[in-house]
Formats: sequence, structure tokens, C-alpha cells
Amino acid sequence: MAEIKPTASVKATSVQPKKSSNAISWLAPIVCIIAGYLIWRFIFGNENGFEVKGKGWFWPKHDKPKEGDALAGIYMGGIIIPFLIGMFLMVITFSIERYLTIRKALGNGSISDFIRKIQYHLANRNVDAALSECDKQRGSVGNVMKAGLRRYKEMINEGGLNTDQKVIAIQKEVEEATALELPMLQKNLVFLSTITSVGTLVALLGTVMGMIRSFSALGHEGGGGAASSQLAVGISEALYNTALGIGTSAIALIMYNVFTTKIDSITYGIDESGFTLTQSFASLYK
Repeated sequence: MAEIKPTASVKATSVQPKKSSNAISWLAPIVCIIAGYLIWRFIFGNENGFEVKGKGWFWPKHDKPKEGDALAGIYMGGIIIPFLIGMFLMVITFSIERYLTIRKALGNGSISDFIRKIQYHLANRNVDAALSECDKQRGSVGNVMKAGLRRYKEMINEGGLNTDQKVIAIQKEVEEATALELPMLQKNLVFLSTITSVGTLVALLGTVMGMIRSFSALGHEGGGGAASSQLAVGISEALYNTALGIGTSAIALIMYNVFTTKIDSITYGIDESGFTLTQSFASLYK
């Protein structure tokens, strides 16, 4: 039986887990819902926008919004409106947070240009120059490439392993670095994807509740022109829920697709980085 060379001499990965706070994941939804209620209660529900002013603090029963006051009309959509406003604020909050994170992960300059520079330096056996390019790039692709290059440099002078084992060691280092980078990129995208579908459902719930109130009022008051007019106003108020929910879901879907596209470009760059390192080492250091 052929003797298998031990791989114990390969050092543990030099990649360190990223330290990041997860406070925004649970704090932002709570703050956004509270802010949504305050906007609905004190801005949309400003008593100056109604002919009939209601009493109470949590949900004053104002009635008859003044003509042309759209905010007062939205207030009449009911208690579901604060949740829809809160979800809209969540979309804005997590969109800004993801934009800043992914912008940092993209690093400086074009990823494809960065990889071509690395390939050039490796072809000339200049690993230090390639590491310098990683320091300039400062993105996720650069971080993964830098981790792989450090192991690449170690394997050049490693005498206890054959070429295949060295390539496997480099590949493992790249995979471990990738496993630490990708969760950071995908973090909090679940909020955008959830709001994409839930926003419309919550809006539909608000619309149905508004329709129920409108038809119930019509039943108690009987037919006639005044009742029909009140029904039309009630339906209009209920549809504010639909409009706000659909608008929120649409924006969440657009932002989710934008960010996943950016993440895909980073992922492709990382995959190409790993391929570049292993193929370069296998061809230059047989």
C-alpha cells in the first residue's frame, strides 16, 4: 500500500472571524414600528386636518378629513397603517445598512481588474506584489485573496507536502476565508425579502378591515345618496392600505434584487480568486 504523507505540518487557517454587532437586526424593527405609530398618530392624525375631532390618545376617532388633506385620509385607513409605515421605514433602514456594507465589501476599483493584476503578479512569481494589491483593494474579494496568498506563499517553501497537497491547503484556506465573508454580505437581507411578501398581505388585511367597517356603516344607516357617498369615502380610505403596502413591497423587492446582484458579483470574484490561486500554484510550482 502506498504511504500517505501526513498533512499535520499545514498550519491552521490565519483567517479570523469578523466581529460585527447584530443589534440593528432586532433594534431597528422595534424602533421603526414605534416611529411608524408616532408618524401616523401625530402627523397624519393631526386634529387640524379633520372637521370632526375625536377623543383619546392612542387612537383618536377623528372623522371627515378636510378636502385635499391626503395625510388625514391615510390616517383614516386604520391601525394597520402604522405597521405599514414601520415596514417602509425598515426598508429604508436596512437598504442604507446593506448599501454601506456591500459598498465596503466591493472594495476599491473593479473586481475583474483586481484579479487580472493578481494573475499578472503570480505569473511573474511576485507574491508580495500580489499581497500589496490586496491591501489596496480592501474588499471581500481582496480579503479572501489575501488569505489565500499568504497560504500560497507558505506553500512555496513547504517541503513536507507534494504539489496536490499544497493546492488543497491553498483551496481550504480560500474556502475558510469565503465562509467568513459571505454571511456578512447576506446578513439582514431576510428583512427585505420578508417585507416583499408580508407587506402586501398586511396591506390587504387593512383593506379588508376598512371594507368591513364601510359596509357595516352602510348597513346600519340604510341606503340613500348620503350612505352611498359615505361608502365611497370608506372604500377610498381602505385602499390607502393597499397603496402603501404595495409601494413598500415594490421598493423592498427592488432593493433586494439590487443587493443580491451586487453580492453575486462579489461571489463570482471570490470563486475566480480561488481558481486563480490554485491553478497558478499547480502550474508554476509542480
